[in-house]
Amino acid sequence: MNYNEVLNNAKHCIGEYCKACIECNGKACKNQIPGPGAKGIGDTAIRNYDKWKEIRVNMDTLTENRSIDTSIELFGHKFKYPFFAGPVGAVNLHYGNKYDDVSYNNILVSSCANEGILAFTGDGTNPEVMKSATDAIKSVSGLGIPTVKPWNIDTIKEKLNLVKNSGAIAIAMDIDAAGLPFLKNMNPPAGAKSVSELKEIIEISNLPFIIKGIMTVKGALKAKEAGATAIVVSNHGGRVLDQCPSTAEVLSDIVDAVGDSMKVFVDGGIRSGTDIFKALALGADGVLICRTFVTALYGGEEDGIKTYIHKLASELEDTMAMCGAYSIKDISREMIRK
Repeated sequence: MNYNEVLNNAKHCIGEYCKACIECNGKACKNQIPGPGAKGIGDTAIRNYDKWKEIRVNMDTLTENRSIDTSIELFGHKFKYPFFAGPVGAVNLHYGNKYDDVSYNNILVSSCANEGILAFTGDGTNPEVMKSATDAIKSVSGLGIPTVKPWNIDTIKEKLNLVKNSGAIAIAMDIDAAGLPFLKNMNPPAGAKSVSELKEIIEISNLPFIIKGIMTVKGALKAKEAGATAIVVSNHGGRVLDQCPSTAEVLSDIVDAVGDSMKVFVDGGIRSGTDIFKALALGADGVLICRTFVTALYGGEEDGIKTYIHKLASELEDTMAMCGAYSIKDISREMIRK
């Protein structure tokens, strides 16, 4: 199976909103929610994609001809590549009824683990979503990262118990999900969290804690103050606020502010191995990719995920070789042109 076959397969079952585009740039789905689109006019999702393309890579082949090592170490484990599948929720609503969150996460978690990377799993109002996600992670010896929404504290505690039982190597919270309508209207109230509230949650978790949804240096410093082990520079794919800057635009400033004291990941519009290289050159420790992992799974389940991972890996290895970086640590800002 090649990637074009994966996309063609996906077109037949992925629902009415996603077009399984060969160039997943946010334009064909634009402001469609439900669907993979973004809020408002869809500006933020499109900007995420476009700004990575504006960064160019500096080719340099006057180097030693050595083998490429794409591996990274994270939370005491070694992974084959510096990219991971991002969390997604309500896949049947947004991408079609062939899968629900339970079946989607079961396939995603095991497929990613088999290929040497991590999958982040999503969360939802149905308690079964987190239960099944953590069961899937437990089945691969904890090699996955559950993502908990910013619910009220009692709900969070219930979900943390499931996470701990799974043996997951870390836990994430997509704090930017505070902008999702179903969280805004909950009772007891859910959504935004203060530094002190986050600190309490992180202490209760007793796991490496990743805060997803950081878009400013100020936000990164608050995540650090709360005790986060890592952050994800993310605007939730443009799904919670229109007219945001892209993640590519803010990443380097955030890395400069907190990169020496916590891991910094990034998502948003990253679609190729060359994009991954650019993110690493700006200082990211790794990247998350969401929408196109969904397409890959709908287009081929385990084989689709494997095909997409190998595509990204091949593109990353080629870019590293052509820019003179033979390990992830070799990648530096001088290898890109903004």
